Amino acid sequence: MSFKRPEGIIVPLVTPMDGEGNVAVSMIESQVERMIGNGVDGIFAFGTNGEGYILSYKEKEMVLSAIIDAVDGRVPVFAGTGSISTQEAVATSRMAARLGADFISVITPGFAKASQNELYTYYAAVAAAADVPLIVYNIPARTGNFVSPETLGRLASIDNIVGAKDSSGDFTNILSYIRETAKADPGFAVLSGNDRLIVWTLLAGGTGGIAGCANVYPRTLASIYDLFKEGRIGEAIAVNESLSDFRALFRLGNPNTIVKKAVQLLGYDVGECRAPFNLLDENAVSAIAACLAEDGKRGLS
Repeated sequence: MSFKRPEGIIVPLVTPMDGEGNVAVSMIESQVERMIGNGVDGIFAFGTNGEGYILSYKEKEMVLSAIIDAVDGRVPVFAGTGSISTQEAVATSRMAARLGADFISVITPGFAKASQNELYTYYAAVAAAADVPLIVYNIPARTGNFVSPETLGRLASIDNIVGAKDSSGDFTNILSYIRETAKADPGFAVLSGNDRLIVWTLLAGGTGGIAGCANVYPRTLASIYDLFKEGRIGEAIAVNESLSDFRALFRLGNPNTIVKKAVQLLGYDVGECRAPFNLLDENAVSAIAACLAEDGKRGLS
């Protein structure tokens, strides 16, 4: 099956770890089944919530292979293949293509400041090296580099650069991405990387969201897109807004750590985040548990 356009609710699947902080491949299939059974539209391997920033090349290869096997063609598989260096991003992207990923998501380089021309050249080089549809991943708060709407518009002219995930949290930037890319490719897909903005991105002409909170509430997140497609816009907005209490927990620590701890508290054996990003104080854990209980009463699942 060939997936030409990234759309819907895509979950950046948490990467299960054992008690020693090693990748627990045996736990991956159950999480994939949980996500697909609850209606998500895609599985994203080692995204931000999947701790791609702390996994080795070999671990990424192992995780992606396990996810592709578990998904078995039912939904598209995305792989996070970006890196600080173009060389490493190319190598990881080629690995993802070889294993059969349907899309690669390429984060901007981090730590060192990059010019817009350097970012354009980076993405163009990865796109040319890997024969798989590429999604530009903009998350300036984490990497320190921002893909401007104008640069994304230029990138949209490259055949296999088919979409962008914007995690800036700035809805004005999403609108600019949609406007600039439409000039080059009317079919270009813009996805929200901020769960709060999914429904608004859809209403503006985007195609969905890559939603970390779907690890916790897969059916709830998936229903946002389903309701939108059915024209039940008011209900889609209400469901999107229902996530606000859980998202408010992100003030208590690293959002990736909050999400993974919540999945663990729901009874799923995914372990902790890899050290050093694995510590939450007792008050934070209690707040997560209380929020999950209240959200459960309201029907979030």
